Amino acid sequence: MTYTPVPPPSDAPSPTTVNSLLAAIADVGADPRRGGYSRPVWSDAERELRSWFLAEAAARGLETTTDANGVLWAWWDVPAARRGGSLEASRSDAVVTGSHLDSVPGGGAFDGPLGVASALAALDQLAAREAAGALHRERALAVAVFPEEEGSRFGVACLGSRLLSGAIAPERALALTDAEGITLGEAAERNGLDPRRMGPDPAALDRIGRFVELHVEQGRGLDGPDHRGPAGPGPALAVGSTVLGHGRWRLSFRGQGNHAGTTLMQDRADPMVAAAETVLAVRRLAAARPDARATVGRISPIPGGTNVIASRVDLWMDVRHAEDEVTAALVAEIADSARAHAAAEGCTGELVEESLSGTVHFDPQLAATLSGAVRRTAPAAPMLATGAGHDAGVLAARVPTGMIHVRNPTGISHAPEEHVEDDDAAAGVLALADALEELL
Repeated sequence: MTYTPVPPPSDAPSPTTVNSLLAAIADVGADPRRGGYSRPVWSDAERELRSWFLAEAAARGLETTTDANGVLWAWWDVPAARRGGSLEASRSDAVVTGSHLDSVPGGGAFDGPLGVASALAALDQLAAREAAGALHRERALAVAVFPEEEGSRFGVACLGSRLLSGAIAPERALALTDAEGITLGEAAERNGLDPRRMGPDPAALDRIGRFVELHVEQGRGLDGPDHRGPAGPGPALAVGSTVLGHGRWRLSFRGQGNHAGTTLMQDRADPMVAAAETVLAVRRLAAARPDARATVGRISPIPGGTNVIASRVDLWMDVRHAEDEVTAALVAEIADSARAHAAAEGCTGELVEESLSGTVHFDPQLAATLSGAVRRTAPAAPMLATGAGHDAGVLAARVPTGMIHVRNPTGISHAPEEHVEDDDAAAGVLALADALEELL
C-alpha cells in the first residue's frame, strides 16, 4: 500500500487529527476470522504499519532511524541543531513519546496505534505553535515505536524496550521461538537487523530525558462507578500512577499419549484432564485474593488430534497484583495445585517462568507535570493505576516515565470492542501536546 502522508503543518491551515491518521491504517491487519486486528511483530501487517509511520515522519521533516533492537525513532531536532550545531549533543536529555504498532491476535484498533498517532498529531500542534512563535524549544523531541510490545509472537511482552534497557538478556531473547519454531534472532535477521548487535543500548537510554506514553485505557477506571457522573461518562483522560506487577508462566503437563477409542477410562494418564482442573484452580485461587488477576489464555495439546489422548499439554497463564509478594504467593499456590492435579491423573506437572515485572510507580515529578497539563483539558482527570503492561513501565527502571490514559467507554481491550470516542482522542492529543511543550 502507498500512503499519502499529511505534509508538515508549518504551512498547513490546521494540524493532523488522530482520526485521519488512524483512518489511513484502518484496513491493515484486519482479521476476518477473529475480528479486530492481528498484527504480530514483523508480520506483513506490522511491517506495513512501520512503513506508514516512517512515511508520516518523513512528511514532517523528521530524521528517522531503526536501532539495533528494531525500535523506530523519529527526531524533531531543536532549531539550533538544524542550523549547524552538534546534532548528537542536541539530542541529549530529549523528550520522547510514542507507543507500539503490534497487536494481540484479534485485538482492538487503539491499543498501541492510538499512542503513535497521537504523538504525531501532538507534534503537529507543537510545530504550529513554534511556527507562530509561541513555542521556543530547548530540547529535541523524538517519537519512538517499540516492537513486540504485546509479546504475541515470541511470548515476552515489551521485548523491544526490555532489550533496549537491559531488562532481558539478549541471549535469552534471541533464543525465543514463535509458533513456527522461528527464533527471534532468525526473524530479526530476516527483517534487516543484526542479532549480534541486539541488547542493551546505553547511548539510546542516555538520550531519553523523559518518556511519556499515551495509551487507550484498558479497563473501566474512567468510565466506572468511581468516576462516572450521574449525568454522563467519566473524564476523558487520566494520568498513570502505577503498573501492576505481572508475569507469564508456562505450565506443562506430561502423561501417556494413546488411542481415544481403545484406552479404557481407568487406564488413562491424560494431561488434558490435569490441565483442565488447573484452569479452574487458577480462577478459584485468584478470586480468593483481593485485587489479584490470573488468566489462562492459551492451551496447546500435543499431538492435538481429536481421537488422540494427548501426551503433553502446555498452558500459559498471566498473573497480576499490585503487591509483588502476593503475585509470588499466588503463583506458588497455583503450581502446588497443578502438581496435585497432575499426580491425581498419573501425570507430571512443571512450571516455567517466562517473564516477570514488578509493580512500577511512575516518576512523581513527571506525573505532577502531566497532571497539570492534562487537567487543563480534562479538569477532573484522576491518577489511575493500570493492570496492563506497557513499554513505559519497563523503561521506568532506567529513565523517568509517565503515562496519559484515554477513556475507553466499553471497558474492553485486547478485543474488537475496544473503543475511543473522537472527542476523547482529540482531548488526549491536546493534553499530550501541552505536556510535551512544558517538558521541551
